[in-house]
Amino acid sequence: MFLDSLMGYFSTDVAMDLGTANTLVWVKGRGIVLNEPSVVAVEKATNKVRAVGTEAKLMLGRTPDEITAIRPLKDGVIADFQVTEALLRKFVERVQKRKFILPVRPRIIICVPSGITEVEKRAVIDSAMRAGCREVLLVPEPIAAAIGVELPVDTPTGNMVVDIGGGTTEIAVIALNGIVTKTSIRTGGDELDEAIANYSKKAYNMLIGEQTAERIKIEIGSAFPLPEEMDMEIKGRDLVRGIPRTLRVSSVEIREALQEPVGQIVNALRECLERTPPELAADIVDRGIYLTGGGALLRGLDLLMREVTNLNIRVAEDPLTCVVRGAGRILENLEIYEKVILSGYRD
Repeated sequence: MFLDSLMGYFSTDVAMDLGTANTLVWVKGRGIVLNEPSVVAVEKATNKVRAVGTEAKLMLGRTPDEITAIRPLKDGVIADFQVTEALLRKFVERVQKRKFILPVRPRIIICVPSGITEVEKRAVIDSAMRAGCREVLLVPEPIAAAIGVELPVDTPTGNMVVDIGGGTTEIAVIALNGIVTKTSIRTGGDELDEAIANYSKKAYNMLIGEQTAERIKIEIGSAFPLPEEMDMEIKGRDLVRGIPRTLRVSSVEIREALQEPVGQIVNALRECLERTPPELAADIVDRGIYLTGGGALLRGLDLLMREVTNLNIRVAEDPLTCVVRGAGRILENLEIYEKVILSGYRD
């Protein structure tokens, strides 16, 4: 008991947005200290971890046969248990400020999709415990995002958040520290990248990598007509001749490519609004809807949603960090936010 208390005293508690595309870590008293891709490079023969985070992402699609670069999370949940454990362990070790003779075992808050199953929940807790954490607390992503945007989640007033991550889109109406209405779909930034890669294949018989597709999305992707359309040069492999090739694509074409996944996100928003109780719907008319997550940065997405819903759509300030900022605020004020904790486990 004394040893456990001593380890708790020395450890640096963390809050983590364990995302499909990126993992962000908030350390108690220090703020956001890590923002890296959720990628691990592993040696196939020995399962030894060669690189984690940014270094591993650079290896995607470029590794020799004996090394594989893996994204261990799929659609916001764990797809590869062992690799996720390695990812968590490396990131937790990296953010510990000091080294002690005693093993440092922090408390960790992890943000998870609101539609997560009990089995998926258990996988997250087990991975974190095996990675060396002494206590694991889970918080739904939409609530963490709402707290990150500084919305009053503890009041009876309705707050609506659309959190578009790499693997999932979480849409929720929040009041009195809980989710009243939610829609969780497994469509996010990854599906947008995939749609661009598929369009390139069908329209031009050209194969492009996922990093190229992501760059196209960031540079010229849009969900609504732009005041001034753009174009860019892309490189890939010609599927007919089998040789490298270069071509120019326009933002109009990329918008067409993104129509289906963007349409799924907009339909999910409409569905969630249809199920919202009338009193809370009235609050949403007054307060608007907040967009968070990396997908909120897609040009014109707020304008498209405004046209469909006729409501005020606001893109949060620094949407990429909203979830981890909310989780960090929960970590710093656990007594105030204890009601938003989904579940937890203590060793």
